[in-house]
Amino acid sequence: MRYVLIVLVCALLSLTAAAQPASDSIWVKANYIKREQYIRMRDGVQLFTVIYQPKDSSEKHPVLMTRTPYSSAPYGEAFSPNLWNTYWKQYVRERYIIVLQDVRGRWMSEGSFVDIRPFNPDKKASDIDEASDTYDTIDWLLQNVPHNNGRVGLFGISYPGFYTTMGALSGHPALKAVSPQAPVTDWFHGDDFHHNGAFFLMDCFGFYTKGFGYPHPHPVSVAPVQALKLPCADNYNTFLKIGTIQNFTRLTGDSLAFWKEIMAHPNYDDWWKARDPRNYVQHLQPASLVVGGLFDAEDCFGAWNLYKAIEKKRPATHFNKLVMGPWYHGQWAAADGSRLGNIRFSSNTAAWYQDNIEVPFFNYYLKNKGSLDALPEATVFFTGENQWRQFTEWPASYVQPATLYLQPDAALAWAPPKVQAPVYTEYISDPARPVPYTADVHYIRTRDYMTDDQRFASRRCDVLTFETGVLTAPVTLGGTVTADLNVSISGTDADFVVKIIDVFPDDFQYPGAPPPNKTRDAGGPYQMGGYQMLVRGDIFRGRYRHSFADPEPFVPGKIEKVRFNLPDIAHTFLKGHRIMVQIQSSWFPLADRNPQQFVNIYEATENDFRKATIRIYHDAAHPSGVVLPVLPQVKL
Repeated sequence: MRYVLIVLVCALLSLTAAAQPASDSIWVKANYIKREQYIRMRDGVQLFTVIYQPKDSSEKHPVLMTRTPYSSAPYGEAFSPNLWNTYWKQYVRERYIIVLQDVRGRWMSEGSFVDIRPFNPDKKASDIDEASDTYDTIDWLLQNVPHNNGRVGLFGISYPGFYTTMGALSGHPALKAVSPQAPVTDWFHGDDFHHNGAFFLMDCFGFYTKGFGYPHPHPVSVAPVQALKLPCADNYNTFLKIGTIQNFTRLTGDSLAFWKEIMAHPNYDDWWKARDPRNYVQHLQPASLVVGGLFDAEDCFGAWNLYKAIEKKRPATHFNKLVMGPWYHGQWAAADGSRLGNIRFSSNTAAWYQDNIEVPFFNYYLKNKGSLDALPEATVFFTGENQWRQFTEWPASYVQPATLYLQPDAALAWAPPKVQAPVYTEYISDPARPVPYTADVHYIRTRDYMTDDQRFASRRCDVLTFETGVLTAPVTLGGTVTADLNVSISGTDADFVVKIIDVFPDDFQYPGAPPPNKTRDAGGPYQMGGYQMLVRGDIFRGRYRHSFADPEPFVPGKIEKVRFNLPDIAHTFLKGHRIMVQIQSSWFPLADRNPQQFVNIYEATENDFRKATIRIYHDAAHPSGVVLPVLPQVKL
């Protein structure tokens, strides 16, 4: 009888949970009006805008807007399920006016679309940019949407995060608060399509050929069907068979304008500089909440570095806060933020952020509700220890940079090597057999690779692995990691991938998880004992070691310094763990293959790709290591 009762209770709870979204959707449709409107910009182009307006007229309501290239659908009478299926329902319960807009040249909006359209600080008359489109939209909304309270907020994730930054530069006095989240910021140095000059082939090719890059010459509510079909679900083999970047360009055909623009700008020039919003944030006026994920495979760079640029260029009194959680791209807006891949974070970090930071931020600035006195300058989740930490600045002034040096015996130590004679470890980098970025077989780039087990890479002879002994005390890192290598190569160019890895104890397993060796079925838990968790990794194209604008070839055999920054880190290596550093020269097909010859890689032929001997030095005269931002220990 007791068993039957438990089953009935569980069934009732399940039905109740399933009924909640349906109940919420009924409430939204009963209390909101949907309105679709073309809003005319200063140059005459009309942008398609969806307005979800509360029926309540007893008070005035704030406006919360997202501008997107990804469609403000559903079009017509249907309501967006985001209003009840996501945390947006909190804004709906607060009676916000929710506005979604297709940016110019996308979906139902008129005009010509320009990727990461540059900000124009000297606009005249009918000159436009994304800032002016935001200004004109806000002006229209305030004059034509009844019962608004004259206050507007703007937020968006990824590309909409870029439009949020651009909107923040509009100067409209009614725009009081913005939240650029995983904002596209710099597509050459670290976001989406390049990292330190290395082309992120898989993401760029997939993004543009799967529909985004094809033009919308006229407003459309249904995406055009694309003809490009690739033959295999294994992206490593498929991309390797396609071969050179020239071959990928041929596959794109004549329609992908931005792909061709990327091909025309292989180095960091004025074209790229104009497309970096950090160059203009001195014009930013509204309060800003910059949000990102520690394990965001797309725009981790943008969140950290947009925040830092605002801090540098705006007065100290300007409200600019940072939140970085243990999230994949956009996970902070999801229902659950308790894990990524095989790694657990001990709590629902997404819900905590939504309830304690984002919603209170907009409520304060747009509704005069609540207080932000307790919100610190930076709220950062530290993995490993799985705790939020608060900072009065980021990075903290009390960070103690410390170099973890590569040692001749594949060890890592805080003291530099003492051997005087030149000592190096070498490997053969073969473009015909590049190091994969993950052990998985798949076509679409995984979001889990940012915390993936690196044991598969440790077993390759073209990956160097250096490791500390077992830690006798925790080591907490908070800030920018710098790779500092002394290298020589047999060719004239090479890439360098540096990875910071947390090696778990051999007997580690999460509480409540059955031991893997006692679970024989395929659905058993992953073997976490000895797990090599990727905490931070990045790639650097060696030709840019002196300048991203003016690349230089290596002199074969000459020892040279290669030094570059990885995105910031927030992680505690616990007692009993080890710190590992891996170095390799390919990360495929995440990043394109370097021919290892100093040629224009976008125009390279198959004959340009050659094996190269890479030497990483670790002696007294030529030490190599990683400079880590060590935080003094606090009691956990």
